[in-house]
Amino acid sequence: MTVKYAPNELLSITDFTKKIATILKGIKEQSCEKVGILKNNKLEAVVISTDEYERLKSLEELFETMEHQEIFEAVQARKNTPLSSYVPFEELAKKFNVDPKSL
Repeated sequence: MTVKYAPNELLSITDFTKKIATILKGIKEQSCEKVGILKNNKLEAVVISTDEYERLKSLEELFETMEHQEIFEAVQARKNTPLSSYVPFEELAKKFNVDPKSL
């Protein structure tokens, strides 16, 4: 996913350091969502509000929790799989043309 930036949301590091107080005020007051900082015409960092940062961290934690839940449910489902349904490793290796000794 590529994040799009408006022209006023991209600043060279030199301009950023000159205008830092104004930029931070704009981000805090939400007149500007984000500011990308360029170094040698390459995006190096993005400045966002603390509220947005905390929201993103909360989403990250939620996704991690959901992932852990999915793993837990998969493990629980496999615990109920009868042994007769298991496929021996050697059979799987042969099916995928893998030499078990090479692993």
